Amino acid sequence: MTEAPSKGMLLVATPPLADPNFDRTVVLVLEHSGAGAVGLVLNRPSETPVADALPGWEELAAEPATVFAGGPVSTDAAIALGSARHAEAGAGWEALVGEVGTIDLHRDPDDVATDIAAVRIFAGYSGWGPGQLEDEVAANAWLVLPAWPDDALGDPGDLWRRVLLRQGGRVAWLANAPLDPSLN
Repeated sequence: MTEAPSKGMLLVATPPLADPNFDRTVVLVLEHSGAGAVGLVLNRPSETPVADALPGWEELAAEPATVFAGGPVSTDAAIALGSARHAEAGAGWEALVGEVGTIDLHRDPDDVATDIAAVRIFAGYSGWGPGQLEDEVAANAWLVLPAWPDDALGDPGDLWRRVLLRQGGRVAWLANAPLDPSLN
Protein backbone atom coordinates (compact mmCIF):
# COMPACT_ATOMS: atom_id res chain seq x y z
CA MET A 1 0.00 0.00 0.00
CA THR A 2 1.09 3.58 -0.46
CA GLU A 3 0.39 4.65 3.15
CA ALA A 4 3.39 5.47 5.30
CA PRO A 5 3.60 3.85 8.72
CA SER A 6 2.28 6.19 11.41
CA LYS A 7 0.71 6.19 14.86
CA GLY A 8 -2.69 4.51 14.82
CA MET A 9 -2.14 2.58 11.57
CA LEU A 10 -1.97 -1.18 11.17
CA LEU A 11 0.96 -3.17 9.88
CA VAL A 12 -0.34 -6.38 8.32
CA ALA A 13 2.27 -9.05 7.68
CA THR A 14 2.36 -10.28 4.10
CA PRO A 15 2.41 -14.06 3.57
CA PRO A 16 6.11 -14.33 2.69
CA LEU A 17 7.27 -12.61 5.93
CA ALA A 18 9.87 -15.11 7.15
CA ASP A 19 10.11 -13.98 10.79
CA PRO A 20 8.01 -16.40 12.90
CA ASN A 21 7.43 -13.61 15.45
CA PHE A 22 5.29 -11.85 12.86
CA ASP A 23 3.80 -14.57 10.65
CA ARG A 24 0.20 -13.50 9.83
CA THR A 25 0.22 -10.79 12.46
CA VAL A 26 -1.57 -7.49 12.67
CA VAL A 27 0.41 -4.80 14.51
CA LEU A 28 -1.06 -1.52 15.76
CA VAL A 29 1.55 1.26 15.55
CA LEU A 30 1.79 3.11 18.88
CA GLU A 31 4.60 5.48 17.96
CA HIS A 32 6.54 6.29 14.81
CA SER A 33 9.29 8.87 14.39
CA GLY A 34 12.77 9.28 13.00
CA ALA A 35 13.99 7.32 16.03
CA GLY A 36 12.03 4.24 14.95
CA ALA A 37 8.65 2.66 15.63
CA VAL A 38 6.81 0.78 18.36
CA GLY A 39 3.72 -1.36 17.96
CA LEU A 40 1.65 -4.16 19.46
CA VAL A 41 0.75 -7.48 17.84
CA LEU A 42 -3.05 -7.59 18.15
CA ASN A 43 -3.69 -11.23 17.30
CA ARG A 44 -1.46 -13.34 19.56
CA PRO A 45 -3.32 -14.22 22.78
CA SER A 46 -1.36 -16.24 25.31
CA GLU A 47 -2.59 -18.80 27.84
CA THR A 48 -1.82 -16.47 30.78
CA PRO A 49 -4.97 -15.05 32.40
CA VAL A 50 -4.92 -11.30 33.02
CA ALA A 51 -5.80 -12.05 36.68
CA ASP A 52 -2.49 -13.92 37.08
CA ALA A 53 -0.35 -11.27 35.42
CA LEU A 54 -2.00 -8.06 36.65
CA PRO A 55 -4.50 -8.73 39.43
CA GLY A 56 -7.33 -6.22 39.49
CA TRP A 57 -7.37 -5.61 35.73
CA GLU A 58 -9.28 -8.82 34.91
CA GLU A 59 -12.65 -7.13 35.55
CA LEU A 60 -11.98 -4.77 32.64
CA ALA A 61 -10.31 -7.30 30.33
CA ALA A 62 -11.83 -7.79 26.88
CA GLU A 63 -12.41 -11.41 25.85
CA PRO A 64 -10.35 -13.46 25.72
CA ALA A 65 -9.21 -12.24 29.17
CA THR A 66 -5.63 -13.36 28.63
CA VAL A 67 -2.39 -11.47 28.22
CA PHE A 68 -1.44 -11.01 24.55
CA ALA A 69 2.10 -11.32 23.14
CA GLY A 70 2.67 -7.75 21.96
CA GLY A 71 5.98 -8.60 20.34
CA PRO A 72 9.43 -9.98 20.98
CA VAL A 73 10.89 -6.88 22.68
CA SER A 74 10.85 -6.53 26.50
CA THR A 75 8.44 -9.41 27.06
CA ASP A 76 8.50 -8.74 30.81
CA ALA A 77 6.96 -5.28 30.29
CA ALA A 78 3.19 -4.74 30.09
CA ILE A 79 1.32 -2.29 27.86
CA ALA A 80 -2.45 -1.83 27.86
CA LEU A 81 -4.93 -0.67 25.26
CA GLY A 82 -8.36 0.41 26.37
CA SER A 83 -11.68 1.52 24.95
CA ALA A 84 -12.87 4.85 26.36
CA ARG A 85 -16.49 5.28 27.41
CA HIS A 86 -16.40 8.95 26.31
CA ALA A 87 -14.11 11.44 24.54
CA GLU A 88 -12.43 12.60 27.75
CA ALA A 89 -11.24 9.31 29.24
CA GLY A 90 -9.16 10.95 31.94
CA ALA A 91 -5.53 10.97 32.94
CA GLY A 92 -3.45 8.03 31.84
CA TRP A 93 -5.31 7.44 28.56
CA GLU A 94 -3.94 8.53 25.17
CA ALA A 95 -6.01 8.17 22.00
CA LEU A 96 -4.80 6.01 19.11
CA VAL A 97 -7.79 4.97 16.96
CA GLY A 98 -11.26 6.32 17.69
CA GLU A 99 -12.14 5.40 21.27
CA VAL A 100 -9.11 3.09 21.63
CA GLY A 101 -5.95 4.32 23.27
CA THR A 102 -3.11 3.36 25.58
CA ILE A 103 -3.70 3.15 29.32
CA ASP A 104 -1.31 3.84 32.16
CA LEU A 105 -1.17 0.56 34.09
CA HIS A 106 0.16 2.37 37.14
CA ARG A 107 -3.34 3.67 37.77
CA ASP A 108 -5.74 1.76 39.98
CA PRO A 109 -8.14 -0.34 37.85
CA ASP A 110 -11.07 0.80 40.00
CA ASP A 111 -10.26 4.45 39.20
CA VAL A 112 -10.08 3.67 35.46
CA ALA A 113 -13.37 1.72 35.33
CA THR A 114 -15.57 4.82 35.13
CA ASP A 115 -13.78 6.01 31.98
CA ILE A 116 -12.68 2.75 30.30
CA ALA A 117 -15.07 0.08 29.01
CA ALA A 118 -12.52 -2.65 28.26
CA VAL A 119 -8.77 -3.25 28.25
CA ARG A 120 -6.37 -5.62 26.59
CA ILE A 121 -3.00 -6.29 28.22
CA PHE A 122 0.12 -7.01 26.14
CA ALA A 123 3.42 -8.50 27.30
CA GLY A 124 6.22 -7.01 25.26
CA TYR A 125 6.06 -4.96 22.11
CA SER A 126 7.30 -4.84 18.54
CA GLY A 127 10.08 -2.38 17.81
CA TRP A 128 12.02 -1.07 14.83
CA GLY A 129 15.12 1.10 14.71
CA PRO A 130 15.48 4.24 12.57
CA GLY A 131 14.47 3.46 8.98
CA GLN A 132 14.02 -0.28 9.65
CA LEU A 133 10.23 -0.33 9.35
CA GLU A 134 10.31 1.80 6.22
CA ASP A 135 12.79 -0.65 4.68
CA GLU A 136 10.53 -3.60 5.57
CA VAL A 137 7.49 -1.84 4.09
CA ALA A 138 9.47 -1.06 0.91
CA ALA A 139 10.43 -4.76 0.72
CA ASN A 140 6.69 -5.64 0.86
CA ALA A 141 6.98 -7.43 4.23
CA TRP A 142 4.14 -5.27 5.61
CA LEU A 143 1.02 -3.62 4.31
CA VAL A 144 0.21 -0.33 6.03
CA LEU A 145 -3.57 -0.12 6.42
CA PRO A 146 -6.11 1.95 8.34
CA ALA A 147 -7.07 0.60 11.76
CA TRP A 148 -10.60 0.23 13.05
CA PRO A 149 -11.25 0.54 16.81
CA ASP A 150 -12.55 -3.04 16.96
CA ASP A 151 -9.22 -4.35 15.63
CA ALA A 152 -7.53 -3.69 18.98
CA LEU A 153 -10.10 -5.18 21.36
CA GLY A 154 -12.26 -7.43 19.18
CA ASP A 155 -11.96 -11.12 18.36
CA PRO A 156 -8.30 -11.81 17.54
CA GLY A 157 -9.05 -15.22 16.00
CA ASP A 158 -9.13 -14.30 12.33
CA LEU A 159 -8.08 -10.65 12.55
CA TRP A 160 -5.35 -10.96 9.90
CA ARG A 161 -7.81 -12.38 7.38
CA ARG A 162 -10.61 -9.90 8.26
CA VAL A 163 -8.34 -6.87 7.86
CA LEU A 164 -7.17 -8.07 4.44
CA LEU A 165 -10.69 -8.93 3.22
CA ARG A 166 -12.11 -5.51 4.10
CA GLN A 167 -9.54 -3.86 1.79
CA GLY A 168 -11.10 -5.40 -1.31
CA GLY A 169 -9.33 -5.85 -4.64
CA ARG A 170 -5.96 -7.58 -4.86
CA VAL A 171 -5.15 -6.98 -1.22
CA ALA A 172 -8.16 -9.09 -0.21
CA TRP A 173 -6.75 -11.97 -2.25
CA LEU A 174 -3.93 -12.29 0.30
CA ALA A 175 -6.48 -13.38 2.92
CA ASN A 176 -6.71 -16.73 1.14
CA ALA A 177 -2.97 -17.37 0.93
CA PRO A 178 -2.22 -20.91 2.11
CA LEU A 179 -0.14 -21.39 5.26
CA ASP A 180 2.35 -23.38 3.20
CA PRO A 181 2.48 -22.12 -0.42
CA SER A 182 4.32 -25.27 -1.49
CA LEU A 183 1.12 -27.23 -0.83
CA ASN A 184 -0.85 -25.05 -3.22
